[in-house]
Amino acid sequence: MALRARCGTWHFRFKFNGKEYAETTGLADTEENRTEAQQCEFDYRRALKDGTGPTQRIVVCQFDDAVEKFLVWAKAKYREHPSSFRRIKTSLASALQFFSEYCVNLIDPGRIDDYTSWRVTEHDVRDITIRHDLHALSSFFQYSIRKHWTKKNPIDEVEIPSDADAVRLHVLTAAEETDYFNRARKFPNLHDVGRLIVNQGMRPEEVTALAKEDIDLDRGLIHIRKGKSTAAKRELDMTTESRAILKRRMEGDSPWIFPSKRRHGKPIGRINSAHDSLVAEAAREGVTIGFVPYDLRHTFATRVAQENIDLPTLAALLGHASIRMVQKYIHPTADHKKAAMARYDQSIMTAEAKENSRRVSMDTRNLTAGAQALPESADSKMLGL
Repeated sequence: MALRARCGTWHFRFKFNGKEYAETTGLADTEENRTEAQQCEFDYRRALKDGTGPTQRIVVCQFDDAVEKFLVWAKAKYREHPSSFRRIKTSLASALQFFSEYCVNLIDPGRIDDYTSWRVTEHDVRDITIRHDLHALSSFFQYSIRKHWTKKNPIDEVEIPSDADAVRLHVLTAAEETDYFNRARKFPNLHDVGRLIVNQGMRPEEVTALAKEDIDLDRGLIHIRKGKSTAAKRELDMTTESRAILKRRMEGDSPWIFPSKRRHGKPIGRINSAHDSLVAEAAREGVTIGFVPYDLRHTFATRVAQENIDLPTLAALLGHASIRMVQKYIHPTADHKKAAMARYDQSIMTAEAKENSRRVSMDTRNLTAGAQALPESADSKMLGL
């Protein structure tokens, strides 16, 4: 037998027909479990000899314990993209409430459907939130398969809302923008972060993570040094308002544009709490604010597109590597589409007018040439006589 203890668990490793096999039994490396671990290895070898292939042994693991281990792994995996890790962690928070009493291997597609129904009925979440939740769960189950906590990913058999269904379509009107930022004056960080998003198109986490060394006031440039991809690392030219905000925030001893009061030497994290407080205050006055800070980025993208900026340039401003990613941020208004069609109609009329003018000009030249040719022909005949 090739049984051995590794990291608190019984493992086995052996060669069969020239090929090496190594597996974990999932059993703690105690003497009480030694016999059972040896039986696992024996069953594995016998399956190979019979040609049936070894049957994967499921390691029973509670959902909450499994998620805790998964998040440790995910934090290391996404260390260069902390916003991705935070999204996964946030999405799994609701799943922990729903599946805490389950073992991982007992969660099937039917229970996933029950979970999504619970999210909609109990929390009134939108399709984009369901989409994030299911993608986070899918990553979790892929990890669980590798750890032998389950055999299948139940998300593979569940319908996930499409990109088209999940995209937020909210672009702020001028009135909404004015009202929101008037209210946001009570929350200086929220106000300034929001103004920079709507002016520059930056992601919220890109704004809150700005360091003073990222700001070049002399040249009017903002350097974004980290991001989800190479395209996210970019330079942005400041608008007049952005320059004024950043110049004011360059004062003080902190190396950060938005220093945290609670975490000394660190920037602020998220602005969602301040936004939620603003929304709650507005609701008490009977005003509904139906958008989130990220919609300020959508607003920037739509407004820039309506200024006839080409899509490759817009992709570069937003920090996207492809035009396809940019298209989901663009939501033309009815007036903008009407104006676009008017310009197109005018271009057609202009083209037709030019074509008609060209034809008239050609006909005139042909008539003139024909008229000039007649005397020459007559002269020729006369000379021939």
